[in-house]
Amino acid sequence: MNLQTTQNSAQAAAHHTTPATVAIHNLSLAYGAQPVLQNLSWQLPPGQVVGLLGRNGAGKTTLIESLLGLREPAQGEVQLFGQPLAALGDAERARIGYVPQQSNLFEWMTPAQLLAYFKAFYPRWNDAKVESLLTRWGINHHQPIGKLSGGQQQRLSIIRALGHEPDLLVLDEPVASLDPAGRRDFLQELVAQVIDRGTTVVFSTHILSDLERVAFNVAFLAAGRIVLQAPLDELMDGARSITGPSLVVRQQVQAQGWQVLGETPLGHGHTRLLARREGEAATWPGTEVTAVSLEDLFMGLTQ
Repeated sequence: MNLQTTQNSAQAAAHHTTPATVAIHNLSLAYGAQPVLQNLSWQLPPGQVVGLLGRNGAGKTTLIESLLGLREPAQGEVQLFGQPLAALGDAERARIGYVPQQSNLFEWMTPAQLLAYFKAFYPRWNDAKVESLLTRWGINHHQPIGKLSGGQQQRLSIIRALGHEPDLLVLDEPVASLDPAGRRDFLQELVAQVIDRGTTVVFSTHILSDLERVAFNVAFLAAGRIVLQAPLDELMDGARSITGPSLVVRQQVQAQGWQVLGETPLGHGHTRLLARREGEAATWPGTEVTAVSLEDLFMGLTQ
């Protein structure tokens, strides 16, 4: 049984016994006159790992901060673990782990002091895991945090978020400061966390290759909404680029029951549609049907 199948089976079982880990309903938020999130609704069941994709300025950080109660929306509701965000007690908040874009660590402390400080807030802090990660990632326990490199500070922020074994782990560009080896090691740890504990993970990144390694589902944020969420493997199997005369392409899409994801006019009466469907795609004379990459999907869905 592969990892995706294992996760899907666990989600199906959990769906009947526990509420969604994250449930967002009609969330809207603006900065001045500029809307950022617009009637956004989104649900994540227990044990789901979602890679959140969107252009710079699309609102990924705003969505994450609203999900965690760090920003006040103009309208809408966020529920975590089946409870309204405002009603969460200390026990529920202790089930959340968060890695922001900027580490914001106490730079005058040492890693040992910082982690001891946070340990006091979490009853199920895993000392063995924390010690293992500190050693494996080469972080000096007793060096002031302000003297650590940017990558080491990022690793320390990740350790702090994993130390209490959260049920919901929210990561906003968590590997931007890491080199490829560091990113790979972190992603392996993240997968282990999901397999061992069924943690729900929201993982925002602009590094598409990282999502291909770890994201079981992807969600695309554009125009203030989640425009598509789907299992990554199913999306990649079923998505195609269809190019040709506009009228012929549209006839093909309608006749074969494609779901249109995006369109790029090419001029001279031609167009390129990004679309998906289940099963084999038939080709029509005068059109070209080709497989697409995750980058193609990102460009088409977030333009």
